[in-house]
Amino acid sequence: MITSLLLSGCIGAPDKPLKQQAAAPFTSPGQLLCLSQLRASDVQFSALPNQTESNGCRTIDTIKLLDFGTEATNLGAMTCPLAANFAAWARNAAQPAARIYFGSELVRIETLGTYNCRTVNGQGRTRRLSQHAFGNAVDVAAFILADGRRVSLLHNWRGNTKESAFLKRLHASACKRFGTVLGPDYNAAHANHFHFDMGKSTKNGSTYCR
Repeated sequence: MITSLLLSGCIGAPDKPLKQQAAAPFTSPGQLLCLSQLRASDVQFSALPNQTESNGCRTIDTIKLLDFGTEATNLGAMTCPLAANFAAWARNAAQPAARIYFGSELVRIETLGTYNCRTVNGQGRTRRLSQHAFGNAVDVAAFILADGRRVSLLHNWRGNTKESAFLKRLHASACKRFGTVLGPDYNAAHANHFHFDMGKSTKNGSTYCR
């Protein structure tokens, strides 16, 4: 139980301004490979400057996704691995699932944002910073289809409906891509969104999926 409480937090104060430093260097082999893979996948993005806060919040080697085939709201600073996995999940899981379940194209993913300088759970009960404090997490709230339908975590997760089946399929697919996946079954704080991050996973390296 203690371990699970330390994994993530998705409710907190508004983002605090960061102190801008030098432009993001992206010099490590892993980062350069990630950026190369994004370009090869026709994902458009822009590199962001490195920024830090005195309390430890920071965005280092982050990017902003500009175009990956589906509109997404509220995306800010994201680490390259998070951005790459999010774009791939949207293309290879969310878009096909929309066609399968609804016979309609997915035109927009509504998120609650990425970077947010806060502690886990956003309530100050622990000094451990959330993965949001590093631009290493994204919260997904709803999906908009071309036929005008809106499928949301808050209203459609429960029940024996195709909307619920669609959301549960996306949850299962996310568990194959991200380090931590939390949804409405995790706790009340996640009743209205999926939390995806590239942070903590179990000791054997598998995803923490709830």
